[in-house]
Amino acid sequence: MTATQTLSVPNTAPVRRSARVRVTWLLVLAAVLLAVMTASLAFGSRDVAWSDVWSALGGADQTLEEASVTKRVPRTLLAVVVGAALGVSGTVMQGVTRNPLADPGILGVNMGASLAVVTAIAHFGLASASGYIWVAMTGAALTAGFVYTVGSLGRGGATPLKLALAGAAISAALASLVSAVVLPRNDISDTFRLWQIGGVGGASYSQLGSVAPFLAAGFLLCLASARALNSLALGDDLAAGLGERVALVRATSALGAVVLCGASTAVAGPIAFVGLLVPHTCRLLVGVDHRWLLPFAALGGAVLLTAADVVGRVVARPSEIDVGILTAVIGAPFFIHIVRRQKVRSL
Repeated sequence: MTATQTLSVPNTAPVRRSARVRVTWLLVLAAVLLAVMTASLAFGSRDVAWSDVWSALGGADQTLEEASVTKRVPRTLLAVVVGAALGVSGTVMQGVTRNPLADPGILGVNMGASLAVVTAIAHFGLASASGYIWVAMTGAALTAGFVYTVGSLGRGGATPLKLALAGAAISAALASLVSAVVLPRNDISDTFRLWQIGGVGGASYSQLGSVAPFLAAGFLLCLASARALNSLALGDDLAAGLGERVALVRATSALGAVVLCGASTAVAGPIAFVGLLVPHTCRLLVGVDHRWLLPFAALGGAVLLTAADVVGRVVARPSEIDVGILTAVIGAPFFIHIVRRQKVRSL
């Protein structure tokens, strides 16, 4: 055996083994997603037998059970795509800002999208689903820029804790503005009181059709930035030394994250903590390589939101708990844990 052959063995074996592990976890997550999607079709205010689920998926709708399954299909699909979008959006935001606390909800991006939508409906008569999406993305983008600017003020620049505090403060202010816009308008207050909590109930195929192009564009932008995000994690100077155009990478990946967040908020309301919980969990499985992390975050977010929707329907029968409440119950303690573990105390 030559010297070159001897050196090649330890260099390639760990890469192949790591790839096998990642593919295995990817298949496991895909199987779990399929299971929770099936559970979403079967469980609710009226439980449905598995045979009825398969019959309804085959096109049958003769019985009440089969009709129930057919009605739950768009809700399940919306939970999957919104969960995937929020998972990827949070992962990219953490990569762009190098902030382990970044999340569309924590940074106030969701609430900015909400304020834009509510204002457009109350004062400009906005009524189309596609209009909601454009307005929500605009509000999300403006809020993201404002939070980052405020968090960058002072010594040390945009530290994780400063961004989190700025996002929390601005989110609270925006929530007050949303209430100020909605409360005097009895014609929209009931609808938006439920929408502000965040949920996927009342989903329809028209909603899915209107949001699909925007989500597809957001996913493509984020996935196209995956390799560059790996370089960005090394620091701006090193990334530039590796040939990356740092400003362009930040703008492109941030645009993808904002599109995903804004489109999701337009159809499901502001759902927090999915973008925080999912990336940290996925990093434990596949590491920090964004080329693997982003697909895992998409699957993980879809699993989390769909499972939360199923739990919310089962534990509160015959009523239900919106997924925005459940993700907050799970995510708030996790946020505190991340803050304590990272020990980000610098102001």
